[in-house]
Amino acid sequence: MPNQFEGPDLDAAGAWAKKYFLASRALMESVLRPYDLGHTQWYVLHLLAINGPMNQRDLTRLLEVERATLSTIVGALVRKRLIDQTADATDQRQKVLHITAAGTELWKTIPDPIQLIASVAFDGVDEADVATTRRVLSEATQRLIDYKKEHSQT
Repeated sequence: MPNQFEGPDLDAAGAWAKKYFLASRALMESVLRPYDLGHTQWYVLHLLAINGPMNQRDLTRLLEVERATLSTIVGALVRKRLIDQTADATDQRQKVLHITAAGTELWKTIPDPIQLIASVAFDGVDEADVATTRRVLSEATQRLIDYKKEHSQT
């Protein structure tokens, strides 16, 4: 479908979703900067701290990043001695990631940027409105994912 607008609709829901994403990521980066972590590094630590050891391939899917991107992030976390990377016992080609003692200690000191973002962004907003926002964005996201799947197969 060709563009039918003369200019961008800056009040569209998608535009506001993008502005929210960019603002929340900027806040997250400012919170993590003193700990020498990027947002994806934080997510890796978060998943390992909460779930325990994980297959690197599974992390790629969970974080929705390219394999090469995650390899770079994992390499940085290994160099910082925050995680260890070992061969999987059943498939030596696969890597298993573990948070180290140093990673666990750092994890305990880092403020939760997701909690901060939510508390700042939704302070004073009615819970029903927050629930509606969550539901609408979740459903809209799933429809976009489904649409892409349906139309990329043809």
